[in-house]
Amino acid sequence: MSAKRSDAITKGFERTPHRALLKGTGVPADQMDRPFIGIATSFTDLIPGHTGMRDLERFIEKGVHTGGGYSFLFGIPGVCDGIAMGHKGMHYSLPTRELIADMIESVAEAHRLDGLVLLTNCDKITPGMLMAAARLDIPCLVVTAGPMMTGSGQKGRRFSFVTDTFEAMAQYKAGVIDEKELMVCEDQACPTAGSCQGLFTANTMAILTETLGMSLVRCGTALAVSSLKRRIAFASGERIVQLVREGITPRQILTREAFENAIRVDLALGGSSNTVLHLLSIAREAGVDLPLEDFDRLSRETPQLASMNPGGKHFMEDLDAAGGVPAVLYQLRDRILDNPTLTGPTVKEIVASVAQVDEEVIQPISSPVRPEGGIAILKGNLAPDGAVVKQSGVSEKMMNFEGRARCFDSEEGAMQALMNGQVVAGDIVVIRYEGPKGGPGMREMLAPTATLMGLGLGESVALITDGRFSGGTRGPCIGHISPEAAEGGPIALIEDGDAIILDIPNRRLELKVDEAALEQRRAAWRKPEPKIKSGWLARYAAVVTSANTGAICKA
Repeated sequence: MSAKRSDAITKGFERTPHRALLKGTGVPADQMDRPFIGIATSFTDLIPGHTGMRDLERFIEKGVHTGGGYSFLFGIPGVCDGIAMGHKGMHYSLPTRELIADMIESVAEAHRLDGLVLLTNCDKITPGMLMAAARLDIPCLVVTAGPMMTGSGQKGRRFSFVTDTFEAMAQYKAGVIDEKELMVCEDQACPTAGSCQGLFTANTMAILTETLGMSLVRCGTALAVSSLKRRIAFASGERIVQLVREGITPRQILTREAFENAIRVDLALGGSSNTVLHLLSIAREAGVDLPLEDFDRLSRETPQLASMNPGGKHFMEDLDAAGGVPAVLYQLRDRILDNPTLTGPTVKEIVASVAQVDEEVIQPISSPVRPEGGIAILKGNLAPDGAVVKQSGVSEKMMNFEGRARCFDSEEGAMQALMNGQVVAGDIVVIRYEGPKGGPGMREMLAPTATLMGLGLGESVALITDGRFSGGTRGPCIGHISPEAAEGGPIALIEDGDAIILDIPNRRLELKVDEAALEQRRAAWRKPEPKIKSGWLARYAAVVTSANTGAICKA
């Protein structure tokens, strides 16, 4: 092996102080020549998806030392979107993605680590770690901690987080279920450690991490409580030492082909719309040109092959049993591009190794769930720079819809109107000033979207926002509208009662107001005072870009 990065802190008499400090941590002198491997762990007691990471840390450590490296654990923060939802905390969720990338960069560079194992699981944490890996371009391997099991009930009922908490809350409000049943939902919705059971953002990003070639085979779907996940953690520890010795780095893996494969798998499964933001930001760090329009181009030629919760019937445990990511790649084999992976085999070699696929869960291209992929990019005079819809969660009835605007300048205002019965059939709820700058932080709108479904309005009311949605969102909900309201985008000019046309098949989002009237409104518009004027979020709002570019922070 050629010179290591860690030689800068271990070699020569002038590094005596550095070695003294390393010995002060317990590093024996005879271990100084080994590759120094950082284990960036996002363990926390605050997130169900991360509470089991202490166990995985041990197995990664075992693997690193078995492989001939020396490991160092360091902590990375995590925010649970479900707990942060519906109050000030959600402003912080997306911005933590940037903090995570910056923290990993800082520790790895300051301590001259030779390689990294990135232990992650939930929504912004996984993309933040991938951004750091692409930016640093030193040997890195990702271990996603895995999804939780579904809860079990009578007559084979399976409970899951979004359906049995957010939507159940609205059902209780509407009198569909009583308090006793609501409490059963609360008790059964999160029965084990792990990320939430459906194809929400955390699990979608885990699957895409494996598809990109940045984690070992089966890592994306192996359950948090499984022995398989432990074995993957151990093998990842071993593999990172090999990657250091072979000089294999993320940018050799994160190619244009890798991103196209990831988008196709996302589309085939009907994954979270948040992946648009995250893949754009990771690609930028990797130096790969990935326009927003590519998501729609690939969606038109990639059928949806799985019916996954929250919009469908299957859960992550079903997808894992059906063969996981390799099985999805196999079903897409004629459209998947070959590319190297950090695992060792190429994508095509992984496809060739697949022996069996459960086609009840992952249907063949000849018999898809839907003819197009799960995500669509809409444009029009209401979203000149684009908007995103998870069309896999929209019923056929709502694919074309015209309604009258009900405008709210915050999520809280919309929620109050929904819970008070002030939103009725034929309305289009407009939630604005919740974008990257205006939020700030582009809050997820799971509470209002789940409330719409729980109140039985999913077939008669649409929702549009310059904010974003949880991977748990289903129904006619359009987010990421760009330009956002805080930048004077057309969404800021909508008035109550305006007619809005949603045409998903033709990718249109139009405000039926003539241009002269819009110009008058634009001339009268005044940028509102920032919602948050101090601290990290004020700094974030000053540098963050629009959603159509990934909501990245400008250098």
